[in-house]
Amino acid sequence: MRKQTDYIELYTDYLISGNGYATATGLSSMLDGEVSHDQITRFLSKNEFSSKDLWSRVKKTVREVESDDACLIFDDTV
Repeated sequence: MRKQTDYIELYTDYLISGNGYATATGLSSMLDGEVSHDQITRFLSKNEFSSKDLWSRVKKTVREVESDDACLIFDDTV
């Protein structure tokens, strides 16, 4: 069984890399079923996440790729 931090890392990486809608089913599919969509959904529903939580996870990556003519849009609804 994965630790909570593993799920957080997986999910934030998935959000960063995605070009369309992010879904638990999409993440499970990307991982070839290694983690089921039910496991992802349970993890997300057991925790209260905010935009601040997401930003603290992705800030380092954003800073590495930022440029003056780019924008980053967060949709923190699940």
